[in-house]
Amino acid sequence: MSAAGEPTRKSISPDDILDMDVYEGERDDRRSRLRDLKRDRRVSVGPCATFYFESYDTMLHQIHEMLRIERGGDEQLKDELEAYNPLIPQGRDLVMTLMFEIDDEVRRDRMLRQLSHVEQTCYLQVGDEKIMARAEEDVERTKEDGKTSSIHFLHFDLTDAQAKAFKSADVTVSVGIDHENYLHAAGLTAAVRAALASDLD
Repeated sequence: MSAAGEPTRKSISPDDILDMDVYEGERDDRRSRLRDLKRDRRVSVGPCATFYFESYDTMLHQIHEMLRIERGGDEQLKDELEAYNPLIPQGRDLVMTLMFEIDDEVRRDRMLRQLSHVEQTCYLQVGDEKIMARAEEDVERTKEDGKTSSIHFLHFDLTDAQAKAFKSADVTVSVGIDHENYLHAAGLTAAVRAALASDLD
């Protein structure tokens, strides 16, 4: 994982990937440290939506976990890098995974059918400015029947002025969803803002 004081990493290369036997030996410690890191990168929005803000460290862990499960070697690694590198912040964006977490299968299905194109309604509010999310375009997340996915990958693209305002304690910052069937917002705590500020150059 990135060490304190190091420049924020913006991409993962094959050189960053541990041998699977080495990773297995370090896995418990790495997962413990990641839990601490992710605690301040998680924001609950309404009763069943969670914004998980991603970083170099969260994506590095995800790639290691996928390689551990599938054992696909170099060919799999190439695919994982292509899939997860776009979800690492590049200095002027915040990247998040939106998850609708509903344990009951019937209730989940009903909710997702009410949230067509919800990814187009997510926003980051920095002071008076609302920044709408930009969805990853790898796959259409809402099916023809209107049912949306329980997982969405989104970017908030900030201007220099917005990034500066985000880091200012005098400016209120929140995230939300403006969908007609899910109108909810949540303010960002100081701890979350401090964690996410490290994603912005």
